[in-house]
Amino acid sequence: MLKEFKEFAMKGNLIDIAVGLVMATAFGTVVSTFVDGIIMPLVGQVFQVGDFSKLQWLLSPAVLSSEGKVITPESAVQYGKLISNIINFIIVAFVMYMIIKAMNKMKTPPPPPPPSGPTTEDLLAQIRDLLKK
Repeated sequence: MLKEFKEFAMKGNLIDIAVGLVMATAFGTVVSTFVDGIIMPLVGQVFQVGDFSKLQWLLSPAVLSSEGKVITPESAVQYGKLISNIINFIIVAFVMYMIIKAMNKMKTPPPPPPPSGPTTEDLLAQIRDLLKK
């Protein structure tokens, strides 16, 4: 059983998937940083809302004690983070699309099928014609 697992784990496809997963995770982090640090401040500036990722719909405010300790934390729908994550997804999906498209262009096209030769009936007709001569 251990031998079978070793053969499975060392297959080229599994290693390729693992490398792709690590690369995708790193790429996702870069895109998140790009969106949160560059795109969202620009979007927030355009819509004049400041930090877009902090936009929320407050359902209930936090309840504090007289000492300033939080008794009940605030409850809010954080739609700014949702919009930021949607933009992250769109950027990652577009870049992955472009990478796959470029990889498909680099693939060599399959060789054309060999030309079909004469059919059996054609060959028999040729033999018949040669025998008549």
